[in-house]
Amino acid sequence: MPVGIDGYDLPVVDVLTGRGFITGKSGSGKSNTASVVVEQLLENGFPCLIVDTDGEYYGLKERFEMLHVGADEECDLQVGPEHAQKLATLALEQNVPIILDVSGYLDTDDANSLIRETAHNLFAKEKKLKKPFLLVVEEIHEYVPETSGLDDTGKMLIKIGKRGRKHGLGIVGISQRPADVKKDFITQANWLVWHRLTWENDTKVVGRVADSEYRDAVADLEDGQAFVQADWNGSIDRVQFERKRTFDAGATPGLEEFERPSLKSVSEDLVDELEEISTREQRREDRVAQLEQSLDAKDERIEDLEQELESARDMTDMAQQFTQALTSTTDEDAESGETIQQQVDEIREQKNEEIRRLRSERDQLQERVDGLESTVTEQTDRIAELEQYEQAVQNLDELREGVARMADALSMGIDDGTDKYRQKLERKDERIDELEATIAKLEQQGYSLDEEFTEKMDFLRHDAVREEIDHAASKTRTKDGHTWDVLSVLVDQDEATTKEITTFVDVSKSSVRSILSKLKDQHVVDARKRGKTPHYSLNIEGMKQIIQQRRKREEMAELKDRVKS
Repeated sequence: MPVGIDGYDLPVVDVLTGRGFITGKSGSGKSNTASVVVEQLLENGFPCLIVDTDGEYYGLKERFEMLHVGADEECDLQVGPEHAQKLATLALEQNVPIILDVSGYLDTDDANSLIRETAHNLFAKEKKLKKPFLLVVEEIHEYVPETSGLDDTGKMLIKIGKRGRKHGLGIVGISQRPADVKKDFITQANWLVWHRLTWENDTKVVGRVADSEYRDAVADLEDGQAFVQADWNGSIDRVQFERKRTFDAGATPGLEEFERPSLKSVSEDLVDELEEISTREQRREDRVAQLEQSLDAKDERIEDLEQELESARDMTDMAQQFTQALTSTTDEDAESGETIQQQVDEIREQKNEEIRRLRSERDQLQERVDGLESTVTEQTDRIAELEQYEQAVQNLDELREGVARMADALSMGIDDGTDKYRQKLERKDERIDELEATIAKLEQQGYSLDEEFTEKMDFLRHDAVREEIDHAASKTRTKDGHTWDVLSVLVDQDEATTKEITTFVDVSKSSVRSILSKLKDQHVVDARKRGKTPHYSLNIEGMKQIIQQRRKREEMAELKDRVKS
């Protein structure tokens, strides 16, 4: 399939079933390259599944019928982990290309769970179907990081990279920072695309995997140019990739207005099937909540009855004392004491009987709750048993791969020296000037700078908070100033949706969503759902904690210096 303007081709089967890695700094063309590869596959009738972390692949629907699922209202359907098996079935058995848009999930765990379960079901089905199919994963460094351990999602993606090829399941990871991606994932790739990289740690990866001559040359590549390294021809070629033909939803916006294209939709029957899964899951959750509420009510009633029973016991003691005091009285008075004792005993027995009945009902409710959840537990145990069995069966393959990786490592040589210092991000003093300019712009538009506004600005100006903001901005694909534009809106607006913020800034809605997500990760922005729509605001408490942590670190450093002196 042609991907270069000079006619450079990639073999379809090797791409569908292989292990790929596309990298390059922001703006170098890596996402365009990924889109060109996907367009060519779809054009030739080969579906794929894209894990979209920034909401930038929906533009493919301008030309192709694709199922767009995620958490946003703009998706064809909102989905969760319970839809994973059906999504895998649609992709592999009904040839439905899917965009799995995880950019709208407020909770990272929800997004990771959906990715993990979908990837697991793709892998499980491909062991039987063995149908060439490609899984595309954006921001792969977030799931298979080099510096920290792998969670279950990362382990599943590594498993596909190691063993998916023999079943027909390929994977391509995309990242702007190859130094942050687990080495095993990169070294196992049989086709790699190196776009422009300038950071020393990243260019070292190029030199280690490709060759030292490309370590320096990769920094001089033009937009859209890349070194393509592939096992099938054993060479490294300089390729100028074509521009994608569909709407570029991830492009950095300019001052000119853009018109959203008309998008193709998949069959309503497919959406209806997925909605039925959502409805069943909601009914199950509602029923469990209802049973748990009934259980709580029964517990409260039992507690009340036990208190009444205790009171009845007190009455019994009083009656016994009263009876003893009347032992010298007439027979008629004695009979009266016996009557009181009998009434107390009857009351106590009634209360005991009601407590037994309520406890029985509570136990029945608990059994029903346990029954609803037992299926999930059994399936989890079964999965663990199957994976343990698979691991035992694949010991020989793992041993072979380990020997191959050792051979690769021995042939690559050792880097001269070690990295003693990591390159630090330069602080940009013009941040303050940009912020002040934004404030002036807002004042011209009629916004007021009250005490609350000033307090928020003080937090944002603090060095510790600015570092977190810069860190968040470095992870987005937009200009740094756009991050501050979004923050400026949140300073004046107590609360705003993604759509509302977009009306105030010169950046697309998907870019705003990405900025908000990264700021939320750094605890600068908070999000709350009202209905199905997230509302964003400045996280004042989070920024206070950031500043307090900075002060504590400074105090500890000062104390350490005093101890040394």
